[in-house]
Amino acid sequence: MTEETSSLAPEIVPDDATELVLGVAEKKFKWRDIKEKLIYALLFGSVLISVLTTIGIILSLFTETFSFFKEVPISKFLTDTQWTPLFLDKHFGVLPLVAGTTIILIGSSIVALPLGLASAIYLSMYASPTVRRIVKPLLEILAGIPTVVYGYFALTFVTPLLKNFLPGLPTFNALSASIVVGIMIIPMVSSLSEDALISVPKTLKEAGFALGATRYEVATKIVLPAGLSGVIASFILAISRAVGETMIVMLAAGSTPKFTLNPLESIQTMTASIVQISMGDTPQGTIEYKT
Repeated sequence: MTEETSSLAPEIVPDDATELVLGVAEKKFKWRDIKEKLIYALLFGSVLISVLTTIGIILSLFTETFSFFKEVPISKFLTDTQWTPLFLDKHFGVLPLVAGTTIILIGSSIVALPLGLASAIYLSMYASPTVRRIVKPLLEILAGIPTVVYGYFALTFVTPLLKNFLPGLPTFNALSASIVVGIMIIPMVSSLSEDALISVPKTLKEAGFALGATRYEVATKIVLPAGLSGVIASFILAISRAVGETMIVMLAAGSTPKFTLNPLESIQTMTASIVQISMGDTPQGTIEYKT
């Protein structure tokens, strides 16, 4: 009986079965290796694109700068107080543009940094979770408004409002542009600073409260110093955003390059000058274009 059953059973060759299993496993490992290599190539390509883009920006700026300074002495560029590259009497002094950009930078920082930091302290230390969930998204909506809308708001609302207190204020002025640029960058300061402050360990806050400190003392003497690096990073990013702003200053501050630090006058920033020269009226390759 045992012999008949064993004779009817199919013969299994252990070596063949092992080779079959190993073959399937080998194919699976090969496909996994291919996928890993594709993912690696994709991620490396993403990094490479970023690096090449940065190098391209630097090379393009360096090339135009080198060509420009072959025709205009760098001493004249840094010391002349007139900027008239599109006039017949050409002057290439960058100081008026630096002064205009500085006014916008200082004015917007005075508006945005205190308000943004105060908002961050409130959201991280005083606001309830419900209030934080409502207020923070509403505050961040300001960051999504197009800058041309901010510029129109500065020209048609803020400037007429300022004229009620400053009757001689011109329609295009640096004060209005600075205020609105500051309003625009408040969400950046507030959101990033709040993230830095709320990430401070609760043990530090609780230790302060246990020692009898008030909420204000905990916020200013414990939480703020502990999250200072994140707060400073938010300040730097917001200031950089203010320096690079174009549309608001084009609409509200005017396009008059003056070597002045008076915010009540019409000025021109570096970005506004770039836009003015790049409108299409300046032939490419000329000294005006290279400015």
